[in-house]
Amino acid sequence: MPERRFLSVKLLLNCLFVMKISLPGWSSRHAGAFQPYALQGMKPARVCAEHRGDYRVWSEDGECIAGCSGRLIHQAQDRRDLPAVGDWVAVEACPGGTVVIHGILPRSGIVSRPDPGNPNREQIIAANVDLLFLITGLDGNFNLRRIERYLVVAKESGAAPVLVLNKADLCTENDPRLAEVERIAGGAPVELISAETGHGLEALAVHLAPGKTVALLGSSGVGKTTLANRLCGAEQRATGPVRVADARGRHTTTVRALLPLPGGALLLDTPGMRELGLWADGGGVEAEFADLEGLARQCRFTNCRHDGEPGCAVRAALESGALDPDRLESWRKLAREQARARQRQDAVAGREAKARWKTIARQQRKAARFRGGWEG
Repeated sequence: MPERRFLSVKLLLNCLFVMKISLPGWSSRHAGAFQPYALQGMKPARVCAEHRGDYRVWSEDGECIAGCSGRLIHQAQDRRDLPAVGDWVAVEACPGGTVVIHGILPRSGIVSRPDPGNPNREQIIAANVDLLFLITGLDGNFNLRRIERYLVVAKESGAAPVLVLNKADLCTENDPRLAEVERIAGGAPVELISAETGHGLEALAVHLAPGKTVALLGSSGVGKTTLANRLCGAEQRATGPVRVADARGRHTTTVRALLPLPGGALLLDTPGMRELGLWADGGGVEAEFADLEGLARQCRFTNCRHDGEPGCAVRAALESGALDPDRLESWRKLAREQARARQRQDAVAGREAKARWKTIARQQRKAARFRGGWEG
C-alpha cells in the first residue's frame, strides 16, 4: 500500500513538472500530448541534433546524448517514424548517464523531401518549425524558379515563409531583383540583407519571437551559416568560400542542428541542398501559383491544358504579356512533379497495405491451426 501511494505521488509530480517545463517552444499542446508519457515517469526533451542515428537532446536537465529504444526502432516503418531535429520526444534516464527516447510527440511544421537515396521514402529535414527563412544569394545563385520551388515546400510544411535575399553587398541590381521576388512571393515578407556586413539584419529580428523555431533553407553557398553565426552572436558554425564560377558552396554545414538565439527564439541550420524535390501534397503548388490557378478557372473548358484550346485565359494572359512564360513552365513542371510524387506514395502505401494484410492472414491461419490441434 505505501509503495502504491508513493507511485501515485511520483506520477502527480511528473504531471506537474510537464505543465511547468520552461524549454523554449514548449506549449500547452505539447503538454497535453505528453501526459501519457508523464504517467510512465518519463520527461520531455527536444532533439537538437542528429547524425546517423545518434541524437543530442535538450531537457530540463541540460543537453545530453540519446538513443532510441529497441521498441521504437522495431515499430518504425521507415525514417519518418524515428526522431528528427526539432522533434519533441519522451525520454527516460537510464543507469550510466544514458538517455533513451521512447516516443515522439505529434509534429507540426514538417519540412520534408523525397529521400535522395530512395525517392519512395520521405526524408524529414526539420520538425515543429514555425518560420522558414528561404535564403537566396543575390550573386550567381539567384534563380526565381528555385525560389518558387522553395516557396512550394514552405507552403506544404505549414510553416510561414520569409524570403531572405542575401549578399546585397555583392549585387548592383538589388532593387530590380527585389521587385522580381516580390511579384512571386504571394504576400510572404521579402528581406534584403548582407549576412557578411550585417546590413538588414534588424528586419529579420522582427520575425524572431521568443519560443519560435526558425529554420534556414537554401542551396549550398547562399550564406546560411554566416547568417546563423550573425543571429547567434557567435561563431557557432564553420563557414567556407564559394566557387567564383557558379557561386556554389562546399557544404560546410553537414549536420542539421538547433541553436538557441539570444532573444529566446531557436534557429535550425540545415546543410545546403543540391536537390529539393516535392514530397507532400498539401496544396503547396496551388498556393504558390494562386494567380495561375485563378486564370485556369476562367478557361472555357474545365479540362483545358492551356496549349492552344479556344477560350484559354492562361494563353490569353501569356500572349498579352501579363504572364511570364517561365512562370507558366515552372507551374507545369512543379505540378507534374507533385503528381508523380503522389503516384509513388500511393503505390508504396498500396504495397505496404498488401503486406500487412498478408501478415494478418498468415497469423490468422496459424492461430486457426493451433486451435484445431488443441481442440483435437
